[in-house]
Amino acid sequence: MQYVTILGSTGTIGQQTLDVISQHPGRYGVFALAAHSNVDAMLQQCATYKPRYAVMQDKDAAQLLRQRVQAEQLKVEVLAGVEGLTLVSAHAEVTIVMAAIVGAAGLLPALAAAKAGKKILLANKETLVMAGQLFMDAVKQGQATLLPIDSEHNAIFQVMPKLPYDELADVGVNQIILTASGGPFRTYSQLQLQQVTPALALKHPNWVMGAKITIDSSTLMNKGLEVIEAHWLFDARPDQIDVVVHPQSVIHSMVSYVDGSILAQLGNPDMRTPIAYGLAYPERIASGVKPLSLIEVARLEFEAPDTQRFPCLKLAYDALAAGGTGPAMLNAANEVAVAAFLREQIQYLDIPALINATLQKLSIETVQSIEQLLLVDSQARAYVQALISKMTVKPVRKVASV
Repeated sequence: MQYVTILGSTGTIGQQTLDVISQHPGRYGVFALAAHSNVDAMLQQCATYKPRYAVMQDKDAAQLLRQRVQAEQLKVEVLAGVEGLTLVSAHAEVTIVMAAIVGAAGLLPALAAAKAGKKILLANKETLVMAGQLFMDAVKQGQATLLPIDSEHNAIFQVMPKLPYDELADVGVNQIILTASGGPFRTYSQLQLQQVTPALALKHPNWVMGAKITIDSSTLMNKGLEVIEAHWLFDARPDQIDVVVHPQSVIHSMVSYVDGSILAQLGNPDMRTPIAYGLAYPERIASGVKPLSLIEVARLEFEAPDTQRFPCLKLAYDALAAGGTGPAMLNAANEVAVAAFLREQIQYLDIPALINATLQKLSIETVQSIEQLLLVDSQARAYVQALISKMTVKPVRKVASV
């Protein structure tokens, strides 16, 4: 029996991980579940999966959960905050850690799992975006196993050579090609983008995801963060990572080889596929996902991303090229801007504008420690929040049909 800690269990990835685990009851057990503040969902998961620990990032939510667990007479110990997240990530009885907490909050528990030598299923982009070198060093020093769960990086991992290399050319790789759906506004004009509302942006054409990542997908920031991730996961230079818009989301990513071959991983757009791959690696297990029918798909389309209409992708490349604390600033600014957009405090196109203003204003430093990165993260958030507080939001008109 392999025991699993799920960080972000009430989110989309967490729920899908529990679904896959439930299909293999003799193989996996739930050791700990962790979430931010959704007490109702966590209580239901505790009753169903009976973990030893439940962790709430919000301490008030933890106290409420503790009371309700006791009332239901569940044998679950409730923990709170970063200390609780770290404990269940590094615990000696844990084999696998699903790192699916959204945002910078997932960094410290992921690091704890790496240092403890766990099998880490990494679905938290911000861990590598904020602290790529430090996290990869921790994985190596702790002799942890790192498996990417983003569908794109999981696809690349599946079609990359399983040989050690210093450069991609050593194993005949010419380029990594990340595919992007293009989001719900792929065909929108600049005028239409000015009129986008949160309700529209939350309607992704292919994937079912949480609110933050859905907005990121619509702005192409999600793809920009994935470029930074790919740099660290596969030792790829920025010029070796390309992005191609593929509206059907059937090809999840590709690897181009020097002999002219391109290897791709295909499948229906369902995150249970990479989750199952990560849980069982190097074996394969059933995920509950319907097999792909190429006859039903019928057509696969590709186009270049438009960084004029969707500048977040270029901003991510710029932050990666700048190096140091640049990606951490990018991530922090984006998180604050997206949250403000969802609260209707800013307009859709203010998101890239705020990120660009942050990268232009704040000084980029060489990364030296986690403490430094957390400080930079805090400073960037404060700067963006200050900009937002001075903004006046204009009413958004109805978007014209496309």
